[in-house]
Amino acid sequence: MNIFRLAGDVSHLVAIIILLLKIWRSKSCAGISGKSQVLFALVFTTRYLDLFTVYISSYNTVMKVVFLALSYATVYLIYMRFRNTYDSENDTFRVEFLLVPVIGLSFLENYSFTPVEILWTFSIFLEAVAIMPQLFMITKTGEAESITTHYLFCLGLYRALYLFNWIWRYYFEGFFDMIAIVAGVVQTVLYCDFFYLYVTKVLKGKKLSLLWFL
Repeated sequence: MNIFRLAGDVSHLVAIIILLLKIWRSKSCAGISGKSQVLFALVFTTRYLDLFTVYISSYNTVMKVVFLALSYATVYLIYMRFRNTYDSENDTFRVEFLLVPVIGLSFLENYSFTPVEILWTFSIFLEAVAIMPQLFMITKTGEAESITTHYLFCLGLYRALYLFNWIWRYYFEGFFDMIAIVAGVVQTVLYCDFFYLYVTKVLKGKKLSLLWFL
């Protein structure tokens, strides 16, 4: 494992913990897209179907369990524990516009036409666009809380670090995964505008608003 993958995993974990703590401490999930969180839970579920059949390392197994547990805990808090604070009126992104093309791509572009491989490919493509309901919600409401923007920044940083991880693995291990790289580039591009706004606005104490985001 190289430093970029480790840093990416830590950033990913920190992002989820930030979101969970925000919900738990405020006892509110206002401003958070439940649809994005359901999509992320679906990403981890379809990606880690080999949890009990393939052993890579203790680190790998623990991280799989942690991400699965935290993703479903987040969904539980949004739709069950604090459902009265969930802003369903603004969380209106049509997820079928993401799921249909992702499913189609998963059948067309995969390394092996088997159920597990197709679902793994599905998880890679879906992760690239799973944040879109959250970004759409920010655009619709016109603003985002600072904690939510910190969550988004860490999530975007995780994917950017993974791009460097793939570059490292290509040059030092000869490893090249076209599906993961293309999906990762797409996901990072979705965050580029947000990264700029985060550095120039949020870190200076300004609230991220619709005008900034657009």
